[in-house]
Amino acid sequence: MTPAGRRIVAAAEELFYGRGITAVGVDLIAEHSGVTKRTLYNQFGSKDQLVAVYLAGRDQRWRSLVRTAVDACGTPAEAVTAPFEALRTWSATNTRGCAFINALAELPDPSHPAHRIAADQKLWLLNLFQDLAATAGCANPAALATQLLVLHEGAVATQPLPLDTLAETIALARALVRAADSPCRQGA
Repeated sequence: MTPAGRRIVAAAEELFYGRGITAVGVDLIAEHSGVTKRTLYNQFGSKDQLVAVYLAGRDQRWRSLVRTAVDACGTPAEAVTAPFEALRTWSATNTRGCAFINALAELPDPSHPAHRIAADQKLWLLNLFQDLAATAGCANPAALATQLLVLHEGAVATQPLPLDTLAETIALARALVRAADSPCRQGA
């Protein structure tokens, strides 16, 4: 990506996340990134494609943070709840909730390229929870994964509120993992 392309994506990320995707037009993005609309369209082709690039970048950073949290765990059972620990780190700088949930609400058309990226991010997390639960030997990893995803997304959805639900959410996630059959009970 060119330096102008990187400036465009940085400006788009700040604006889309801070104000909402549909509230931000290409004129504002061009102005904030110091480029012309022509340069923006030459780099990305459309606002829809720019939204997809913005979400893909966030997705890549989120997945990297989650993988780092998983890799830092001492036991497979601890790893099952690692995405919640990653959320603690992520939430420190992302206070307007989940960009993917926001995008799914603003872009309901499943054929929109950004909608697909947002939906795939949620499915990736569900599959990760299931894989981690299976590796830890938890009973019924698919059901546990669904419970953990719903709990995780609830924590994300309450993030913009003046509540601190993350500590209780992490404790509940760990309790769900402990409640799963042995050997998952140990180390969560």
